[in-house]
Amino acid sequence: MELYSYFRSSASFRVRIALALKSLPYDYKAVHLVRNEQASPAFAAVSPQRLVPLLQDGQATLTQSMAIIEYLDEVYPEPPLMPADPFGRARVRALAQDIACEIHPLDNLRVLRYLVKELGASEDAKNAWYRHWVEVGLEVVERQLSGHPATGRFCHGDMPTMADCLLVPQIFNAQRFDCRLDQVPTVMRIFETCMQMPAFQAAQPSACPDADA
Repeated sequence: MELYSYFRSSASFRVRIALALKSLPYDYKAVHLVRNEQASPAFAAVSPQRLVPLLQDGQATLTQSMAIIEYLDEVYPEPPLMPADPFGRARVRALAQDIACEIHPLDNLRVLRYLVKELGASEDAKNAWYRHWVEVGLEVVERQLSGHPATGRFCHGDMPTMADCLLVPQIFNAQRFDCRLDQVPTVMRIFETCMQMPAFQAAQPSACPDADA
């Protein structure tokens, strides 16, 4: 397998976690987003979306982090990242979408660049935008998790699922932008539990080969 990734890309981080949890080896292909390497002809030939992550598994080329994680879970089922029951799978998908669809699209690199370059937002205004949407979004996730009978050591039960693969990168980004996190104690408890696991540690940005690029 080959994973096209950028060390600070939270979407790529999600897939790195899933690969690490399943102990699946892969070749790391760095795509530096800040240098716009995603727009290069070489990468465009591989990815019509010109986005990371992109996973190549034999003849299969896969995009979109949640789709990649579900593919990995179906093709390489151990350990499972989705619950066995329909309710559990729906809940894990909903938690993942609370992050991937409600938080991440408002604060990814393309949006932040547009705010500054096209709309003339100052650095302070850009950071305020980022913090607002992350904090509001994580409060939703907190309400979904706090007190729910299916919440255990992790987002759903006592083993990591796709929801945890998405939660951890979002907290890394929140910490990087100095977001307020004291209002989401359940989220942070689960984050800290995840980060005690070697798979989450091995997938974090500082462990990536392009971290110093």
